[in-house]
Amino acid sequence: MEISQHPELMKRLSSELAGDVYADKFTRGRYATDASIYQMMPAGVVIPRTVADVQAAIEIAREFEMPLTPRGGGTSQCGQTVNSGLIIDNSRYLNGLIELDVPNQRCVVQPGIVLDDLNRLLKPHGLWFPVDVSTASRATIGGMTANNSCGQRSIHYGTMRHNVHAVNAILPNGNPMRFDEVAASSQGLSGDKQELVSDLLALGEREASNIRERFPNVLRRVGGYNVDALVPAPSTDTHNLAHLLVGSEGTLAYSTEIELKLWPLPGQRVLGVCHFPSFYQAMDAPQHLVELGPHAVELVDSTMIALARDIDLYKDSVAEFVRGDPAAILLVEFAFETQDENLKHLSLLHEKMADLGFTWNGSGDKHGGVVDAVDPALQARIGEVRKAGLNIMMSMKSEGKPVSFVEDCAVELPDLAEFTAGLTEVFNKHGTPGTWYAHASVGCLHVRPVLNMKLEKDANTMREIAEEAFDLVLKYKGSHSGEHGDGISRSEFHHKMFGQQMVTCFEAVKHLFDPGNLFNPGKIVNAPRMNDRTLFRYQPGYNMVPIKQQLDWSEWTGASGGLQGAIEMCNNNGACRKIKGGVMCPSYRVTRNEKDVTRGRANTLRLAMSGQLGADAMSSDAMNETMKLCVSCKACKRECPTGVDMAKMKLEVQAARAAVHGHTLHERLIAHLPRYAPFASKLHGLMNLRNRHQWLAKLTQSISGFAAHRQLPGWSPAPFTNQADTATGGRDVVLLADTFNTWFEPDNLRAARKVLAAAGYRVNVAQVPGQRKLCCGRTYLATGMIDKARTEALRMVDALLPYAQKGVPIVGLEPSCLLTLRDEYKVLIPGAATDTVAEQAMLLEELLLKDHASGTLSWALKAPAEKALLHGHCHQKALGAFSAVQQTLALIPDLKVDVIETSCCGMAGAFGLATETADVSLEMAELDLLPAVRNADTQTLIVADGTSCRHQIEHGSQRTAMHVAEILALALDAANPTLESSAT
Repeated sequence: MEISQHPELMKRLSSELAGDVYADKFTRGRYATDASIYQMMPAGVVIPRTVADVQAAIEIAREFEMPLTPRGGGTSQCGQTVNSGLIIDNSRYLNGLIELDVPNQRCVVQPGIVLDDLNRLLKPHGLWFPVDVSTASRATIGGMTANNSCGQRSIHYGTMRHNVHAVNAILPNGNPMRFDEVAASSQGLSGDKQELVSDLLALGEREASNIRERFPNVLRRVGGYNVDALVPAPSTDTHNLAHLLVGSEGTLAYSTEIELKLWPLPGQRVLGVCHFPSFYQAMDAPQHLVELGPHAVELVDSTMIALARDIDLYKDSVAEFVRGDPAAILLVEFAFETQDENLKHLSLLHEKMADLGFTWNGSGDKHGGVVDAVDPALQARIGEVRKAGLNIMMSMKSEGKPVSFVEDCAVELPDLAEFTAGLTEVFNKHGTPGTWYAHASVGCLHVRPVLNMKLEKDANTMREIAEEAFDLVLKYKGSHSGEHGDGISRSEFHHKMFGQQMVTCFEAVKHLFDPGNLFNPGKIVNAPRMNDRTLFRYQPGYNMVPIKQQLDWSEWTGASGGLQGAIEMCNNNGACRKIKGGVMCPSYRVTRNEKDVTRGRANTLRLAMSGQLGADAMSSDAMNETMKLCVSCKACKRECPTGVDMAKMKLEVQAARAAVHGHTLHERLIAHLPRYAPFASKLHGLMNLRNRHQWLAKLTQSISGFAAHRQLPGWSPAPFTNQADTATGGRDVVLLADTFNTWFEPDNLRAARKVLAAAGYRVNVAQVPGQRKLCCGRTYLATGMIDKARTEALRMVDALLPYAQKGVPIVGLEPSCLLTLRDEYKVLIPGAATDTVAEQAMLLEELLLKDHASGTLSWALKAPAEKALLHGHCHQKALGAFSAVQQTLALIPDLKVDVIETSCCGMAGAFGLATETADVSLEMAELDLLPAVRNADTQTLIVADGTSCRHQIEHGSQRTAMHVAEILALALDAANPTLESSAT
């Protein structure tokens, strides 16, 4: 359904809505997928600002007979949020907390509010919303309500259904209606509501016996409609019709306000990590462990443990709580009112495991036991690994991936071991392994067989497994859909699971609400076949258009040397949409636009490379807009659970665009900075005039592309020279004098020379005698001049290799430069020489910390101030180098260091200086960094290793930030007043 067929519809929407309306193919493509295997190109995308916008969109869509689908975080596993009509995204604007009633522990929210954001607002009041799904950083309450989400602690808190009091919604006919408790007689109602409620309750009365007979007796039943809400319990004569909307996947009504039940925020917790030698034993144990009253029992199997050990973000955490190589572990949590009660239950857990025959002294099938996690920080790290379970499994780099379609079947605990054994036999029969994790406490385990959805045979195998798996669920009277809903994956199986009479009942409910079938058609009722490949992300005929890739992508599979496979690692899990914690994704945190998030960019690349966005999409203006706000922070490299490295992918896009359009003057001014810096430096007075005269900045803005209201880095009148150190003796070290510190902040390099000398090193400055200064090539990479960056990289490696081969450390100050040797060089000029240099390349703090650990660092330091406030460079965080900064500052006695929890500072090299992106840059800084700096007292040292970070801090707060090298030099001077300054 091409948008050109609906110009009048889009014109009406654009003119009558205050929100955003998109008809272009790029935006529609970004909303064509969710976290499932499915893809459906929508007719358009609407992002309403108000409920009135929602109302208008529904009325206009009805007039044009255009279906619509509400969407939150877009993380549905079964295809609930994809469709060919209008997609209406609530997450950007309709995300507020409307009302909070602390005494009665209730709140009212808009559907687009994210669970973590809500809980941050509730925390000061001692409350939280406990349906703690693993996607809490991006899952919206509206989406959780639509899917009847559950979370890991549902054994204690219940599902969404148990925690939703009421829903205000708009019906497909445009009428608003409140869904809450009503009397069985429907007395007191009037008009349309009275008619709808009466019809629904009559349906419930007719179907009561069938509902009681066919609905499984498990907590985790989220398949179909909750028509049991239409059947009154024996002890009451009321119904809560909000529960009928819970789990309805946007097919019945459009939620505008949701009233939630809140709970007291738990105090301390303890966690027992139970180890088992066989998977069957781990599955047999939960029925016994729940007798202790835990708040959660979560499974992690050996496959997930192995995958997590290969992911930088998680491997250290796994080493803390996994002992040996268990076949599976169960994470048993206790969160009672007092810590004494928690510790008592943790002791009982040890006893229970021993009663079951598992001890650390045992051997073979009796070897196991409990690892205690009492420290909250350790619990948090374990929780992060557990929450990332799905995405860790999806980190497989082969074309086969764990596929969601039978992953959350639920059975009663006594049947769990036999059920999982039977399902494993099904997987083995079809020659595909399955990986297991999740909610053992309620008999709901996430399992995904590994299949290649690009192959017809694997699509058929998926269906065969589904048929056999659901037969097994029926055998144990379980639920085929225990958490992630129905969508496209499971809706068609309601006939098998519930019988025709129940399906007819579901269809009757849908017709009462939506006789025109406009709301999210094809979900729950009248569903397509789950293996209809025309609905897949990888449809028949899917094929990549090869491009001339510039980097080495051989770690992955597929076209363009593996670039295809790297892009397809994005499974739409949406971890990049988090607003707090970590760094990813800084531009999205400002714009809340799907275009500006790692997932949106990856989807756009995949669609472009597969020809779905038209000819020349890779070099198009639309692709350029897609990438424009990517600051290449590299956070996705570390924080994306599937390792999508958008910073490197952006390099390919820039190169592809440059091949067609060339480079602008602005890009050339950035790229060639290292070449013209020696000449510009000699004219430093003239070059710095632009910063002192606003009229000159405005005059040059349109020519240079640098925003007039931003100060450019000031050229130093005394740049750093490559003069060799005159000291004799000591260990050799190579100091990498980067372009930025050399010409703009040379005192940092002088301080580093002093610090290294005090640490017992003879300092050699990296250079090639008689040739121009070495450069890492960062400025060329930033502008897509890959060939020139490669030339600089080759010069650098040739110059440094003799030192690296002798084990001489290569030390740098600027993270974006030094870490290029450890990151981009490996895909820019792969080979043994590059690897050898990378192994010796380290930031100043990393070297000093290494020496401290080995006992070779001997010096006296004295705190130059009482407190320091530390901001980490994005690349330090992304490549695991930031902790070294903190630990090095900790070597200074009596210096209290506080870390600012920040995302990217926003400057990101020239990004923050460019006319088109300068304002967004400042918005990024205003999220966390600048407010924290402004709130610091004037005696507090501000510390930032990155040149860009320091520049941003000075511009936005008028505070001077210092490099760690300067702080250490001051600490040396304070402890050694007679220490002579190093030569320049």
